Formats: sequence, C-alpha cells, structure tokens
Amino acid sequence: MLKLVHILSAVVLAGTGIGIAFFMFMANRSKDIHAIAVTARHVVLADWIFTTPAIILQLLTGIGLMKVLGWSFASPWFVAVIGLFVLIGACWIPVVLNQYQLREIAKAQVETAVIEARFRQLMQRWTVLGILAFTGIVIMFWLMVMKPLAVTS
Repeated sequence: MLKLVHILSAVVLAGTGIGIAFFMFMANRSKDIHAIAVTARHVVLADWIFTTPAIILQLLTGIGLMKVLGWSFASPWFVAVIGLFVLIGACWIPVVLNQYQLREIAKAQVETAVIEARFRQLMQRWTVLGILAFTGIVIMFWLMVMKPLAVTS
C-alpha cells in the first residue's frame, strides 16, 4: 500500500505540474489578461489541492519505503534522491510565490487590459524555475525506476 501511495502521489505531482505549466503558459501566450487572471487563480488553487499534498505524501511514503525495505539513508542512491527533492523544492517554493504575485498582478491588470513588464519578468522566472523543477522530477523518476546507484551502505 505504501508503494502504491508513493507511485500515485508521484503521478499526481508530475501530472499536476505539467498541467499547471501548460495552462499557465498557454494563457500567457494568449495575451488575454482575463484568461491569464482566471488561469493564475486556478493555478494557485491547484497547487494547494494537488501539488502540496503530493509533495508531503512523496516525502512521507519515501521515508516509509526506505525503512520497510531496509535501505540505508546514507546510500548514494538516497543521497541523490533527497538532494534532488531539495533542489526541486528550492525551485518550487519561488514558483509558488511567483504564482501569487502573477495572480495579483493579473487580477489588477484586468481593468486596464495591459500586461505590465513586471508580470512578464515574473512569468519568465516562473518558466525557468518550472523547467528546472520538472527536469529534476524526470531525473528523480529515472533514479526511482533504474536505481543506478547503490541503495545500501
């Protein structure tokens, strides 16, 4: 059951991440401030409903699996995995903070129908950090499936 929850939360995390990125990116490309404002509001909500619980479940079930399987927390594999987890989090936290700012800027700009430079700057930062975080997730999947490093020490 622990492994199933771990896998399902990984699917939710990756799926929500790519879905959020796609819809926010496409709304931004439309240059329609109304679409951007609605999408930004939903992106913030989706992170609270799906991404945050998935991250928490990933950490808890991952630690649980390490204990149940008797794998070493000092193993090269675990060090790589937890390092990536921290790196992904270091990208994701600023992304979430950016999303709040993007949401508020877009909401304020609905009346003027003008997308300001600050919004574009934050969107660029959001995109770069999102790409880095998602790349980390893909590498994490590879580490989980392939186990190229020793899991015991």
